[in-house]
Amino acid sequence: MNIHDFDEIRPYEPEEMPVVFENLLSDRQFNHVMKGMAPWLPKSVRNAVLRLLFRGVKSTQDFQVRFMKPVVRLSMWRHTKGTTFGYPETLSKHGRYIFLSNHRDIVLDSAYLDLMLHDNGFERTCEIGIGDNLLIYPWIKNLVRMNKAFTVRRGLTAHEMMRSSQLMSSYIHFAVNEKRENVWIAQREGRAKDSDDRTQDSVLKMFVMGYTASEDLPSEGARIIAALKHLHIAPLTISYEHDPCDYLKAEEFQFKRDVEGWKKSKQDDLLNMKTGIMGKKGRVHYELSPCIDAWLDTLDATLPKKEIFRLVAEHIDREIHSRYRLYPCNWIAKDELDGSDNSDKYTEKDRREFEDYLAAQMKKVRVPNPDTAFLRERMLTMYANPVRNYLAATK
Repeated sequence: MNIHDFDEIRPYEPEEMPVVFENLLSDRQFNHVMKGMAPWLPKSVRNAVLRLLFRGVKSTQDFQVRFMKPVVRLSMWRHTKGTTFGYPETLSKHGRYIFLSNHRDIVLDSAYLDLMLHDNGFERTCEIGIGDNLLIYPWIKNLVRMNKAFTVRRGLTAHEMMRSSQLMSSYIHFAVNEKRENVWIAQREGRAKDSDDRTQDSVLKMFVMGYTASEDLPSEGARIIAALKHLHIAPLTISYEHDPCDYLKAEEFQFKRDVEGWKKSKQDDLLNMKTGIMGKKGRVHYELSPCIDAWLDTLDATLPKKEIFRLVAEHIDREIHSRYRLYPCNWIAKDELDGSDNSDKYTEKDRREFEDYLAAQMKKVRVPNPDTAFLRERMLTMYANPVRNYLAATK
């Protein structure tokens, strides 16, 4: 296969970047957004500055470093109380991996990872899987494809989903092994609204679909294992002290409980994106696990394929859960919900501050008839589940 087999979903190639950049500068909605960021600059001056910055950009990685890195660093400075990053020495900075991750923020999970990889000397940042439901304006689609994003199609029929999954899987194998890129992708479709992070079998099955074995393999199980090893999966754990979208997720729970057939609108997606980007996150920690290739070699390839997918998903979940960075609010939430006593993990000041935080978030709720007790329980659950999963993974 070659790169043009993936034209409908892939990031832009170097030769396409100049034309797309000019299209971006002429887009009315993009200019409106840029005007909001620098209202004192006339459009002609603003675009001249952007063109000057674009000189020397020859690839999507160049674009990330030149344009996105300063923006992401500013986001970290403004909206977190510090970001930290850990990775095992067994991960080569020159290797290529699938970073399979739990999911906290629609935009910033992968953006923060790219900056951390670059700052820590990794040779390549990541290509990013992003749902097309979020690409609600042409300028957003152009911008993310310039930023190493490939498109994950949503809302398809069963037949369309099969074709889309096959194409995306083939592209991911192509990106890792032919383009020599890292790839970031979430462990499930969408974010876990209650922070109970679990790897969906469907994601692992999608990984396998696009694999073409170079040799005869003795069983279906052997093919599954070979396909997963071909991608060099390294689980990634993302831990936020505070989730700016927690009240929006709690709202979703009540809407789904009270309104039959309720679904998020495009404006809801846009509000989640904006809130996630601009909201205060407290402390943020990223922790990479070892690549699972060696562990995959220990699997019995004669097992039924359903059992192999289950074991792989459970292993990835243990790797992610055991590396959570837990904050006082996580332990406080667990104690309130479960009646446990982990008071050695926090102070009375921590408890008061978390109570004030929850009260402030509850005031933002826009449900017509808010069920205060239910909404509070849902938000507490979001903070308690990482502790529950960490304890289960490490006991």
